[in-house]
Amino acid sequence: QVLLAESGGGLVQAGDSLRLSCAASGRPVNTYTMAWFRQTPGKEHEFVAGITWNSGRTDYADAVKGRFTISRDNAKSMVWLQMNALTPEDTAVYYCALRWKLTVEIPFDTDEYTYWGQGTQVTVSS
Repeated sequence: QVLLAESGGGLVQAGDSLRLSCAASGRPVNTYTMAWFRQTPGKEHEFVAGITWNSGRTDYADAVKGRFTISRDNAKSMVWLQMNALTPEDTAVYYCALRWKLTVEIPFDTDEYTYWGQGTQVTVSS
């Protein structure tokens, strides 16, 4: 069992930055792809960013490319999402997810991820 705990969300203004953190515990996660998703009311989870186990590859949704950066530190079992130039359209609950499979793929599909955190709210005012 892996527990994921997100933190760092909050209320910010358009143009501001936030850094979300995801702490993993329970089992080592250093060999698995991790990702960030987000969800707004009435909509499904949306892929935001993903990173392979060794940080060798990252992938981003088109909506956040150039503004968001995902990173990880396997020694600390941590994953971060640096979000810059935030817009009201980025308002959502952000979730950390882990894919319990030994591959280097970064799927966009929520069904491919095994463990999920409880989420952290990000609200961007205009």
